[in-house]
Amino acid sequence: MQVLRCERMSGLSRIGVAIDTGLLDKFDRLIAQRGYANRSEAFRDLIRDELVEKTWESPDSHVVGTVTLVYDHHVRLLNEKLTGIQHEFHHAILSTLHVHLDHDNCLEVLVVRGKSAVVRKVADILISTKGVKHGRLTITTSGAELK
Repeated sequence: MQVLRCERMSGLSRIGVAIDTGLLDKFDRLIAQRGYANRSEAFRDLIRDELVEKTWESPDSHVVGTVTLVYDHHVRLLNEKLTGIQHEFHHAILSTLHVHLDHDNCLEVLVVRGKSAVVRKVADILISTKGVKHGRLTITTSGAELK
């Protein structure tokens, strides 16, 4: 991919980009499946995604996100352990959602906010708790710095 030129127009910049035809065809199919109206919005989202990821690499950056956990609620004292961890990090946890998936398994989603290092720490502790079958941290931004 090669950037050809950049024209600035009242808050917008128009760029020309050279992309292999096969790659562009695959990109067009992908953005059509995702419902984008045009390539410009898809490119803007890709750029924003990279900027957000770069931002939360810094341990002091402020982030928001979710911690998703799946666990067997029959595991001895697991509910108490998870609740205890959540109370310990109450300043970083905004909300929780608990769903009974079936007779044995529960899904818990925690909405988290704070410095990236703290959010990662609470997620790591929760996900690594014995009895948690699967966990994932998804970090994003409040959006204030993105246009």
